[in-house]
Amino acid sequence: MAWRFSSFVSTVESSKTLNPNPFSSTAPFSTSFLVTKTPKKFKKKRKPKPSPRTSPVQTQPNLIPSLERILHRDALLRFVTRSKQFLSAQPEHVLRLDDAGKLHRELGFPRGRKVSRFLQRHPLLFQTYRHTDGKSWLGFTDLMEDLLAEEHSLMDAMELNRVEKVRKLLMMSARNRIPLSKIHHCRTLFGIPDDFRDRVAKYPDFFKVVVDSDGKRVLELVKWDPLLAVSALEREFVVDEDSAKRRFRFPVKYGKDLELELDDNRKLDLLNSLPLVSPYSDGHRFDLWTLEAEKYRVGLIHEFLSLTLEKRASIHHLVEFKEEFSLTKHTYQMLRKQPRAFYLAGTEMNWAVFLKDAYDENGALIDKDPQVLFNEKLYKYAQVDQMEHDPAVEVQHFT
Repeated sequence: MAWRFSSFVSTVESSKTLNPNPFSSTAPFSTSFLVTKTPKKFKKKRKPKPSPRTSPVQTQPNLIPSLERILHRDALLRFVTRSKQFLSAQPEHVLRLDDAGKLHRELGFPRGRKVSRFLQRHPLLFQTYRHTDGKSWLGFTDLMEDLLAEEHSLMDAMELNRVEKVRKLLMMSARNRIPLSKIHHCRTLFGIPDDFRDRVAKYPDFFKVVVDSDGKRVLELVKWDPLLAVSALEREFVVDEDSAKRRFRFPVKYGKDLELELDDNRKLDLLNSLPLVSPYSDGHRFDLWTLEAEKYRVGLIHEFLSLTLEKRASIHHLVEFKEEFSLTKHTYQMLRKQPRAFYLAGTEMNWAVFLKDAYDENGALIDKDPQVLFNEKLYKYAQVDQMEHDPAVEVQHFT
């Protein structure tokens, strides 16, 4: 009997060792096969929150696909345009391939990608070769060098036209002065040559370069020209008055108890919209939140776009001249209120504004600057992915 009791005690002691808590129940089998969480395929997918980075500016039925495609084309050809600018400024137009891989921002390709992949897409324009030092280098093809020489001749032929554009920009600015760095940053927007800062010295009757206290070189207007102080909208008003009147709308706020008919409402809005304020006036002196100040800023942006090569500009270009043109943080909302004159494309954070009347229904510019024709030819060569010459793309000289 004593032997049986001692055996029972030893069994209890061993069970306490395996399970310190004698009151807890242990399952006799594993429960790992039981589903304790909802599988991903059965989970409700949450819609991403709308973000200004991804939310498009336009939606149906206001969307114009032909203008939206222009921004898409620019994104695809960003590598060509930026690499062309950067390599053109390098000695002998060459760059070490190892260094090129680190210059993703300057050359226009996404960070972390190999630059060689983008070079292979444009074999007619870019080439790589191994130098005597054993390093691989990046440079232009002979065709691209010929195109650059042609563009340089085009810049020389259009120099007086570009000088006039800069004069008009200075006349629109609040104090008739703009830092040279801002003009250089937006030079491709107006077709201004890369060495414009050096060419300024050839026109002492038009420009004067001064150095501010912070060391910035600023371009100032020497003489006001009343013949240039006529906007594109004013010239159109002389030719087609009704079209110019319908371009902008500044509605009058009134109570519903007036019960105005549609024609009376339009006449009332027209009285409020006219007269417009010239972008070459001293509109920057208006109180920022008055109707006259808004008319001035709308007219100024219209004139600014009319001076560009493609009658369009991005938000970054407008922000560049924010101080000179007295623009406010509500520029986006201000332009959206004028859908007859402007079309805003892209996303709410990265948008571009077009002059609607400058494009036809297919999204093509009606009046093309010679530089625009040259760029279109360059883009055609950029889209050819074979080394053989494409007979459909012939070199045209605009000299």
